[in-house]
Amino acid sequence: MKSVNRILDTIDSPAQLKRLTPTELERLAAEIRQEIIEAVSLRGGHLAPNLGAVELTLALHIAFNAPHDLLVWDIGHQAYPHKLVTGRRDNFRSLKTLGGISGYLRRAESEYDAFGASHASTSISAALGMAVARDLKGEDFNVVAIIGDGALTGGMALEAINHAGSLHKRLIIVLNDNDKSISDNVGALHAYLSELRENANVRRFKDAASDTLDHAPGGSLAKQVARRAARSAKEFVLPSKSGVIFEELGYTFLGPFDGHNVQQMVEVFKKAQQIEGPIIVQVATQKGRGCDFAEADPTKYHGPGAYDLATGELKKKPGEPPKYQNVFGETLVELARRDKTIVGITAAMSEGTSLNMLQKAIPERFFDVGIAEQHAVTFAAGLACGGMKPVAAIYSTFLQRAYDQVIHDVCVQNLHVVFPMDRAGLVGEDGHTQQGVFDIAMLRTLPNMTLMAPKDENELRHMLYTALDLAGPVALRYPRGGGLGVPMDAELRKLPVGKGEVLTPEEDIARSDVAILGYGHMVALVQQATQELLNEDGIRAVAVNARWAKPLDEELIVRLAKATGRLITIEDGVESGGFGSAVLELLNARGLLGEVKLEIIGLPDKFIEHGAVAILRELYGLSSGHIKQVARDLVGVRHAASATRGDAGALA
Repeated sequence: MKSVNRILDTIDSPAQLKRLTPTELERLAAEIRQEIIEAVSLRGGHLAPNLGAVELTLALHIAFNAPHDLLVWDIGHQAYPHKLVTGRRDNFRSLKTLGGISGYLRRAESEYDAFGASHASTSISAALGMAVARDLKGEDFNVVAIIGDGALTGGMALEAINHAGSLHKRLIIVLNDNDKSISDNVGALHAYLSELRENANVRRFKDAASDTLDHAPGGSLAKQVARRAARSAKEFVLPSKSGVIFEELGYTFLGPFDGHNVQQMVEVFKKAQQIEGPIIVQVATQKGRGCDFAEADPTKYHGPGAYDLATGELKKKPGEPPKYQNVFGETLVELARRDKTIVGITAAMSEGTSLNMLQKAIPERFFDVGIAEQHAVTFAAGLACGGMKPVAAIYSTFLQRAYDQVIHDVCVQNLHVVFPMDRAGLVGEDGHTQQGVFDIAMLRTLPNMTLMAPKDENELRHMLYTALDLAGPVALRYPRGGGLGVPMDAELRKLPVGKGEVLTPEEDIARSDVAILGYGHMVALVQQATQELLNEDGIRAVAVNARWAKPLDEELIVRLAKATGRLITIEDGVESGGFGSAVLELLNARGLLGEVKLEIIGLPDKFIEHGAVAILRELYGLSSGHIKQVARDLVGVRHAASATRGDAGALA
């Protein structure tokens, strides 16, 4: 609950921060943290990373003059404090709701959001582009990229650092080093940054070097000498294996500094504006700061669901079915114990994909490559060349970042790599950049690719088992969150490739009015709709679990088309190029379009906004009610209840 007389309630723009005293800024930081903790508890969001970036955000907005100066935040996991001090305080509790503010950065939402972002490692590339545009136009302002140390493992970030170092443009990169991304950070660069962060000698020397730069006599030449002396001394106090990577790439490297000391950070950022060329400022922060349970487990509270404010206990419904991701993780461990060639790969999402189960059970066959999906896919291809069975578990929306590698390094060579795609379909509150709605269309067109989706969590087990037994690239998609609560088979079985499952008695097909094909977890809606159509309207519908988008069950689809003359498909993905499009292509190839009516239910050609999944499904027709109305229109049946209400839209 909001307290009275909050300083936060007086802040409508960053300019007001500049007039606050150190004591007032400290109080404001506490208020911002409390507001974030309370708001996120309602329906979930990114907690720990935002709590760690409060003082850093205040310092940035005091030292720079946004939106004239451009602050380019990477991904948005650290941008809630930024939202709160840039005019979105009153709407903050609408975070991630339909019509409310986004959980990420959006240019359309605020002039202070210089660049839209919710995928990691983009900030330096975007900021460099803005800096080059500034100089080409003869303008004068600062461009600042704020990137987490986890995002620095991404290939784009390293490519941008390499490019910016060679261009020598005036660009400030703030490295928010909280020792984590979502899972624990990995890799040699992380180890290097940790060494810088923890080396007390370096920290003491940096203070002395800063003072030297401030008071160096003799103008720019003396300052250059001082800078070179600083670099040489840092090389001396660090172990030789570390090197001074960034400065060798053409950067002035400052830090590490205490990212929770607002006054110090303001001074550092003001000094950074006076240095020519690209600068990297390393800032040490604590993920989850100011919240006991988030500090204790920043991975769990990176992006939690709703939780109890007092205890941090996540709110769950009693008897909630297992999550798809956990069923996948448990099944993979079961299979990996049987087959020593199975390995698991994640791109910094071990907990999010439940590959941490494999990490715990068989650590030598678990690989976290950091936020580097492109590398993950080609690394998997190399493992496949070596006779292993790589399972590259990557969220649907994140696999988009490795599309070329899926094509060039896996499909072209027909390598057996399995891609379990978690968070496929609508993911809800995370919004338009996180909705996993393109994977069917994206992968279905690729030669050698096999593509499938389970109707429930039990079938997911059998699909993973089947995928590992196939040849060539295989992808299977499943949604975020809990399953249907169906019984789980003890024994795994292989599913016939390219064969769907008819859920209606065979003898009923010949006298059915329409066949409804569901792909993936849409099958539950199909089953509900077919039963209700019979009960409410007397429409006999065949319910089908399609299972495969590639290869299609052509024999079954053609047989149903000829038997009923009417087909409906439904999928939790974009209509363009998806499962329904595949059925349309089949009917066209068999010369059936003139005699068969086909309706495709899927998502439109637009980016789907943030909001609760249940609301979005209703909004876009992924519901049993919409399936029924489409069936009625196809069959030409007037629904009695709708007609009584005078609903002309319900008439055939």
